[in-house]
Amino acid sequence: MIDFPWGPGTATGVGSYPGDDPEETLRVVLGEVPELPHLPELPARGPGADMIGRSAGLLVDMPVHLEPSGWRFSDRPGRDTVRTHDHLARDLDVLEEVAGTHDGPFKLQVCGPWTLAATVELRHGDRAIKDPGAVRDLAASLAEGVAAHVADVRRRLPAARILLQLDEPALPAALAGTVPTASGFGRLRAIEDPVAEDVLRRTIETVCAGDAAFPLVHCCARNVPFGLLRRAGAKALSVDLRHLPRRDDDTVGETIDAGVGLFLGAVPATDAALPPLRATAEPVRELWRRFGFPPARLARQVVVTPACGLAGASPRYVREALKRSRDVARMLYEAALE
Repeated sequence: MIDFPWGPGTATGVGSYPGDDPEETLRVVLGEVPELPHLPELPARGPGADMIGRSAGLLVDMPVHLEPSGWRFSDRPGRDTVRTHDHLARDLDVLEEVAGTHDGPFKLQVCGPWTLAATVELRHGDRAIKDPGAVRDLAASLAEGVAAHVADVRRRLPAARILLQLDEPALPAALAGTVPTASGFGRLRAIEDPVAEDVLRRTIETVCAGDAAFPLVHCCARNVPFGLLRRAGAKALSVDLRHLPRRDDDTVGETIDAGVGLFLGAVPATDAALPPLRATAEPVRELWRRFGFPPARLARQVVVTPACGLAGASPRYVREALKRSRDVARMLYEAALE
């Protein structure tokens, strides 16, 4: 069993939130999921605060700018780069001011190399994922930039244990060969599993060297490649509970048996009338029962989350979703003690 940095009965958020006030949002996170808070992302602030632009801003010596079609590599940094860096600098200053004394686990989120490569365009317009050399350069640059980002956060939160979440929603499409070309009329060649695994492993090893951070990978798409992610070094996987069909039972069971943590998205990520608490918790318990693992292990190995980021939710619902995640986690923990 992996030595998890969180305690039993823990809940957290995935990453994004509505609004444009980083201090107010961080205080909501700290108040609603204090056992495992995280740095909020606020894409409503505009370009550079979105997942792709925010992570592309961490690239070392690979500047990007915004085109009508999306983010594209540039010859030199421009105003889009400056805006991206300003957003992140503001977030980190707020983090240090509001949570500088936090002494438990704390999660950061960045876009993973494959999703970034499947989204950012080369200078001539094709997606970076089309060019193996560009992917290698992007992944190395991202790893260097994220390692510096993690080091900066560790300096600002000296008593915290950092978890790093790599967001890879496009990885299943990259493996299946369904990533669209820049024109949208074609599909790019599928990435072979060993290649995808190697790039992810190198990224994780660089960023998390010396126990700098606990690595987890988030993928809210269908067909999550559990085995590949585990072999690449992910110590926890974050998934949408609705996207775990029984045909995946073998790979999910192997993941649990290997002691890998599971961040299970059990609460809707957009405004919804939530059912009774037990109805929200039951799919998590049912999944666990299918594999025959003891309930006490569930409470230790599983972290409860919303199904994905909450950027599309109302501020009122954000609090409800986080509270429901925390209440489900607590219910599962208490049931394990019986």
